Amino acid sequence: MENFAYEIVETARTIRRAFDRRAAVLGTTRAQWRVLARLSHEDGARQVALAEALDVEPITLCRIVDRLEEAGWVERVRDPEDRRAWRLHVTAQAQPLIEKLQAVGAQLVDRAFSGIDPNDIEIARRVLADVRENAARSGPINRVSNE
Repeated sequence: MENFAYEIVETARTIRRAFDRRAAVLGTTRAQWRVLARLSHEDGARQVALAEALDVEPITLCRIVDRLEEAGWVERVRDPEDRRAWRLHVTAQAQPLIEKLQAVGAQLVDRAFSGIDPNDIEIARRVLADVRENAARSGPINRVSNE
């Protein structure tokens, strides 16, 4: 099973790197794309909740949002219910970029899965869903005493 986990990780890394190369042509990074993609579905998300959803540290997200804001793609608005918090909104200026990045992602997926039987893809999806579920249910690792 160890080799299978390695294959999953390497496949994900290869896809991420391929996307990075394509996104760079559009003047953005994968990290920025992840933020824009999430906000395009959850416009107005609180910055701290977005950091948690993207599994990044709040300061890391803050730096990404700073760059997106400088580019005019995202704006921060004070949360009316909590003046300490920010809500993030995608700007109209970002919409053409988001559409291009979505097209890049779709093209990459089409290319990555070309020639693979749709039934095999469905089986792989089910297996990976089971792996995620099993991993999510796993408890803490028992520590071995060094005594």
